[in-house]
Amino acid sequence: MSSKRGYILVLSSPSGAGKSTLARQLLQDDGLPTPKLSVSVTTRQRRPSEIDGTHYHFIDEVSFLQRRDQGALLEWAEVHGNFYGTPREPVERALSQGHIMLFDIDWQGTEQVRAAMPEDTVTVFVLPPSFDELRSRIIRRAEDKPDVIEKRLENARDEMTHWRDYDYVITNTDLGEAYEQLRAIYVAETVRRDRQPGLEDFVGELISAD
Repeated sequence: MSSKRGYILVLSSPSGAGKSTLARQLLQDDGLPTPKLSVSVTTRQRRPSEIDGTHYHFIDEVSFLQRRDQGALLEWAEVHGNFYGTPREPVERALSQGHIMLFDIDWQGTEQVRAAMPEDTVTVFVLPPSFDELRSRIIRRAEDKPDVIEKRLENARDEMTHWRDYDYVITNTDLGEAYEQLRAIYVAETVRRDRQPGLEDFVGELISAD
């Protein structure tokens, strides 16, 4: 059989619902083929806990807009007054080599990725158990100023209205259970029939074998 083509697994959620934690667990799961994390570029200020080149590539607005206008971004969006985007070339190269690309992006970016690569994209939306819990998680993080926290909460309501646009929805009430659901999606999508080129010929040979 020919080697499998990779696919894009998109995780989205309102800020604080847990998608980044789930993504990290998937990357650290020794029982799975390790996905490649798509590292976005952003004009947002780096938080104290973030590492440039690991969590994001932090660039200035002029550089970001140049990349966008040159078509070098697979998707881009303006969120909370900052720009975010995904470099196109590393994603296309990884998929052709059979890798699974993990995206931690918002609903706006998801729409663009799905439009650009509809057959390669699987989408998962993560919901918090309640809005009060979402608020508490953002406050406990203690990495944003009060005005930024309020802006994130305002945008969370709008972001959650897009849950119907996703293939799968996970409610993150219990992190362990939420991860098991994500893991099941990851494994199932890996063996989808249309992701296995040469499968028809392979089965034909099995059936016709003496």
